[in-house]
Formats: sequence, structure tokens, C-alpha cells
Amino acid sequence: MESFFFNITDSRYKITEILKNKTDHITRVDISNGVVFLDISLNSQEELDFHIKNLDRMVMISVVKDGSLLINDSIQNQSYNSKNSDIDICCSSRQDLTLSTKPDEKAEIFILFIADFFLKRYLTADMTEPIDFLYSKIQGEVSLEKLNTQPTDALSLYIVDKIINSKLSDNMNGIRCEHNVIEFLIHRLSLCDMVVEGINNEEICISKRAKDILLKSFASPPTISILAHLCATNESKIKIVFKKVYKTTIYNYIQKLRLEEANILLKERRFSIGEISKKIGYKHQGHFSKLFFQTYGIYPKDLLKK
Repeated sequence: MESFFFNITDSRYKITEILKNKTDHITRVDISNGVVFLDISLNSQEELDFHIKNLDRMVMISVVKDGSLLINDSIQNQSYNSKNSDIDICCSSRQDLTLSTKPDEKAEIFILFIADFFLKRYLTADMTEPIDFLYSKIQGEVSLEKLNTQPTDALSLYIVDKIINSKLSDNMNGIRCEHNVIEFLIHRLSLCDMVVEGINNEEICISKRAKDILLKSFASPPTISILAHLCATNESKIKIVFKKVYKTTIYNYIQKLRLEEANILLKERRFSIGEISKKIGYKHQGHFSKLFFQTYGIYPKDLLKK
């Protein structure tokens, strides 16, 4: 059975035009052994009908900028639909999949495929690490499983554009593209919560309740004292339990939620930097911009330029 990842012949970096006309294109790019992406832009009656059937263990991340993506799993006879402005992370240890779009719908979609042997380079022997979690997941028998769905954000779209446009560089396309892919993985996987084993039900319930409250109120969050009261515990315990479950402090988690929301608002391009800063709970625009740069390596104003 042909491997999805080992079809490169004369070069490590290979571009294959599956479809190309005046208004539409479907491009497959093999960056290196273990990393492939599809760049899809359909504006007419053309549609995507892409079949994958092999035994490669992989993680698949789809970014639906416009339209929708249907993933049909023939092994378990089930389908997943990724809708407009979604980023989905799926895993598979054996595939009989068909990726398709609707013929009467415009579509702009980026799909990244990462093989398990690529992930293996970065294992840490710590199951709280997203790479280790994903690698372990695809060592089992799973034809297709959706692990995470989140909205698109400005930084993700910015990095995806860098990945796609790496082919326009005059030299070192492969290494430039792989560097951008790793940047994309770091960003997207850092948004996923990995809960480790060895945590009792009480700790999970307290931390989950606290997380749900913070998700709704991160722009103006309750004090630790009030949060502990709402979770039926004390200040000391909620801080210890929350850090044990989510591997971060409550303060840092609030900051994480604020910056993630800012990233989504930047993608919408409807608000100024100052307006976004206030919406997410920061009084000073400069402080917000500094935190954003420290977290993502780019200033919010630069994302608005793209």
C-alpha cells in the first residue's frame, strides 16, 4: 500500500498541482518526509475530492478560512464537518478517508498532515506535553478521531500564509517551510489542555468549575477568594489544584485567555488595538502589546497589517 508521506522522488521539497485554472487551485506540498500540506482555493463549481488510503499514523490539522470541509471515514462509516472559521485537530493510525468540499460553495482551506515519525523527533517522555499526547494517541488503533476544535485566530492565519508562501522564496524552501510548520504547531498545540492521569475526581471538578468561570469572565475575572467560594473550596486549595490539573497558575491562565481572545478579534479586523485591549481587560494598550509580543513573537499592530 502506497505511503502518503514517502512519495518524493527527485527532491525533498515537492509541489504538485492537483488542480489549477484561472479561479481555482488545489496544491499539495511535500515539505519533507513526514510533513505535507494541501492549499485549497475554490471559487467556481470545482470541488475537492481527495482520497487517503494507507497505514501511515498521522495528525491532521485543518484550517477552514472559508466554506466547509467534510471528512468521511470509510473504516468506521462516520463523517466530520469542519465549518467556516474552524481549526480542527484530528488523529488517525490508519486511513480510508475522503476529504471533500461542496460544489456550489467557495472554499479556502489549509490542511496540514504530520506523520508520527516527525512528531517522534520532539518527544519528551512527559504525557502533559501535547506532542507526546498526540504521538501516543496515534500508536493505538484509531481510523479517525477529532481531538480539538477552536476558532481561527490572526496569528494562525499569519503563520499559515508564511507556510504557503514559502514556495515563493528563492532558496531553502523546504527548511523555511518546515520552520514555519513548527511555529504553527507550537502555537496551535499550546491552546490545547492536556490533563494528566493521577488526578482525583474532586480535583478535576474544582479545576473544571474554576476554568468554566474564567472562560466566561476573563476580561473582568473574580478575585481568587471569590473564585474559591464559587468553587466551594478555599484559596490555597484552588490555586494548588488548578496548577496541578492545567500546569499553569490562575493568573497566567487568565492572561492566556485574554491573549487568545485578542488573537481572534485581530483576525476580524473590526477593532483598533486600543479597543481590543479594553475588551479583553487591559487598561493600557502598551502593556497589552508587550504581553502579546512576549507570547507570540509579533506585535498585534503587525498582524493588522497582513
